[in-house]
Amino acid sequence: MEETLVERGKSLAAPTIFIIVAAFHFLSRYIELNKKKKGSLNAKDDQLRSEIKELLKEASSLSQPSTFAQAAKLRRMAAAKEKELAKNQEIQKKEVKSSYDTQEKILKISNVLAYAVLIIWFWRMPVATISEELVQPFGKMLSWRSGGALKDHVTVGIMPWLIVSARVNRFICRKVLK
Repeated sequence: MEETLVERGKSLAAPTIFIIVAAFHFLSRYIELNKKKKGSLNAKDDQLRSEIKELLKEASSLSQPSTFAQAAKLRRMAAAKEKELAKNQEIQKKEVKSSYDTQEKILKISNVLAYAVLIIWFWRMPVATISEELVQPFGKMLSWRSGGALKDHVTVGIMPWLIVSARVNRFICRKVLK
């Protein structure tokens, strides 16, 4: 009875590790994609844009030589508001970037800690067993640091399983989250 529970626990180890690795990859990809998106628009920026548009429209309507000075004044006001808008957007971009940088650092640290815990936990223990015919040329590589060998089966160690899981999940994340 105890052997079946141990075997059942080992059989759940590989999918559990794969899901943990997938979660870290999806979170990092999600943060990366949100970081690339532009910062959210706020009401102040919208108001500045509408004021700039109105000033430029008003300045273009004043095309007579007698109203040239007034049109130039309106254009200078629009240029000042454009500078203010650019400054606001730059500040907002820096704030968004710093918050995402903090999230990325926390995720990387927790990723390293999770990998370390998994490696320590499964160091000399096989994560999964696969039929030898399925992994014929790579059997020795997959069974690295996994303990003993079984008859007609290859045991998969934690290091090769983490590498394979990471590669597969990175590929899936890039295809799913574009």
